[in-house]
Amino acid sequence: MADPWRDRARRAVESTRRLRPAGDTRPHYVVCGQDALAYHVVNALLGAELPGGQPRITVVVPHRPRDDGPEIRKVPGIRLIEAERLDERTFRRAGLAGAAGLALLHQDDVGNIHAALCAQAVEPRLRIVLRMFNTGLASGVRRLLPDTTALSDAAMAAPAFVAAALGEVDPTHFRLGGRTLHVARRADVPPEAVVCGLADTGDPGRTRVLPPDQEQADIVLAEANGAPPGTEVAARRLARDRRRRRPWRLAARAARSFATRKIGIATLAVLAVVLVLGAVLAHTRHDNLGDGLYFTVLTTLSGGDLDAGQSPLAKIMQVVLTVAGLALVPLLTAVVVDGIVNARLALATDRLQPHREDHMVVIGLGNVGTRVMAQLRDLGVEVVAIDADRDARGAPVARRLNVPLIIGDGGTEEVLTAASIGTARALLVLSTDDVTNLQAALNARAARADLQVVLRLFDGDFAARIQRAFNIGISRSVSYLAAPAFAAAMLNRDVIATIPVQRHVLLVAQVPVAAGSALVGSPVRAAERPESVRVIAVRRSGSANQSWNPDPEEPLAADDLLTAVVRRSGLSWLLKQARPSADPRPGAQPPPGAQPPPGAQPPPGAQPPPGAQPPPGAQPFPGADPRRGTQPPPGAQPPPGAPPSPGADPRPGTQPPPDVGRRPDAEPPPDVGRRPDAEPPAGAGRRPGAEPPAGAKPPGGTEPPGGAEPSAGGEPPAGAEPPAPGG
Repeated sequence: MADPWRDRARRAVESTRRLRPAGDTRPHYVVCGQDALAYHVVNALLGAELPGGQPRITVVVPHRPRDDGPEIRKVPGIRLIEAERLDERTFRRAGLAGAAGLALLHQDDVGNIHAALCAQAVEPRLRIVLRMFNTGLASGVRRLLPDTTALSDAAMAAPAFVAAALGEVDPTHFRLGGRTLHVARRADVPPEAVVCGLADTGDPGRTRVLPPDQEQADIVLAEANGAPPGTEVAARRLARDRRRRRPWRLAARAARSFATRKIGIATLAVLAVVLVLGAVLAHTRHDNLGDGLYFTVLTTLSGGDLDAGQSPLAKIMQVVLTVAGLALVPLLTAVVVDGIVNARLALATDRLQPHREDHMVVIGLGNVGTRVMAQLRDLGVEVVAIDADRDARGAPVARRLNVPLIIGDGGTEEVLTAASIGTARALLVLSTDDVTNLQAALNARAARADLQVVLRLFDGDFAARIQRAFNIGISRSVSYLAAPAFAAAMLNRDVIATIPVQRHVLLVAQVPVAAGSALVGSPVRAAERPESVRVIAVRRSGSANQSWNPDPEEPLAADDLLTAVVRRSGLSWLLKQARPSADPRPGAQPPPGAQPPPGAQPPPGAQPPPGAQPPPGAQPFPGADPRRGTQPPPGAQPPPGAPPSPGADPRPGTQPPPDVGRRPDAEPPPDVGRRPDAEPPAGAGRRPGAEPPAGAKPPGGTEPPGGAEPSAGGEPPAGAEPPAPGG
């Protein structure tokens, strides 16, 4: 049995290690999932510009690939790991210890929470992004795992589908700097409330986001003025129109839905014959209206009494009425039987639906379809739901909200007819299968050419071609709308809101201006790019107030906070501009404690900080003392008084200081440090007590005092000081 204390110690040691390839300092992110959302999140991470370079991505997928949607296994530049269970062993295989972030993108709330707890055991300092459908459960997860962000792609995308079905803009709203901002049409808000222009949708074939001329934008970001959003206004209008329906129209539609079309036509034909012949018979008998109706009914149902004294025309009418009565009785029986059988079948298949008008039909009760159905119901819009699975995620929600649910294939004409698609206001096709969605949209357009169709499609190019070919002008991709928020949470970027504009996504982000960046001292317009970045507010350093719509020529300073509406590529560009420049200006000093990038050469004349160690293989600064084990560059001259490197040969013309690089009792090498024609100093190269070479003179060329000769033993004369050891 494994020792739990040993396992805990091993996990603690592994969590402190940074498991990355040798020399690779790029941030590492792990993504778990293989659906369309994971595909878009991975591509957004690969396209992010980070200070350390392009991030390393590891994707954990099940062994069996998906049959629908994009194939994440074919994305270049990722490391792929196959695992059926997200546990500690799988996360260690993925190199989670030392990773910068983890994204759990499976459509299973409980499974994602369990995986998050396992990931925290491997790397306690990990940033986790969870995909969750139940937003109420997400708040509890944040308390359990502090550095965790729980997002719902369905909650992000549902308002866009609801607004498209109602013919309005997406009701995005957020709070910033004491203001509540929302997306609206320019015609619906006063000019002074407009903060910036978002998109120009005048050309149906091409939508321009963040146009250079803001006056051309018909979709704007404006300050809320207390008026209800456009979706709520449109929903109220639908409710008023529904209350104005005439009761007799509803009764007629209910009677028409009781029997099949053929039996109904036959029954109406026989009744018409009976009424016409009864009127003629009453006219020939000179009866009033009441007597004529009485005689007609009795004759039709029972044959009437024989009266030989009647006129020939009256006898003919009586016979025809009797025959019509024989045909009417089985027809009425067939109508009753057909209505009962249809009702039983409809109850068995949940298709017992009365005829409706000005309602919304939602196909697919998954995560997104359930949210859309609930939001439409909250707005007071009548909804009919369709799903092929009786146990779909949204089936209990539909029953709780009293929304009619039809079980069947939404792409078939029979199911669409049961949902009264011919008189519906809009059709929202929200299943995860593009083929089924397209089939349902085309069949609905065949039933009614002017029907508003909101189509969920993953592939943007495929959606554009469908719009041109079949005139289906509204299509959305849930994963494309939600992926920027998930990627921003992984990268720890301050994204306030996401604004969907048709098939485009805009982000409202806050970016700080760092000291030493290219934006310091530059005007505000230097932080903007046409159709990519639009600065809407600046908060100055040391101030708590936002400066809305700043002057484009106003200079920026360090620690200013920019609030901008950006595209995804524009956000990466703005973050790069706001970071400290990689190449400092000439003469600029690096910040204290900063390390030069690998392979970078120091600027001329720069001095390293005290105690700094050069990186392995790096050249020392000019004039710096080389550390132990390093060699100075070829031709480098040490500064005056600096000791040479141990074991280094002195350059020609230089004199080493005395006793450098040897022990006190070591002998200096012969002729070291003197010119070829120079005389060695007295006592150089001999030990104490050794005789000087023949003919050697005392230092300085002086003679011994009194003409004394040196002793035979090489002893200095009396009173003379011996030379210093080593000369």
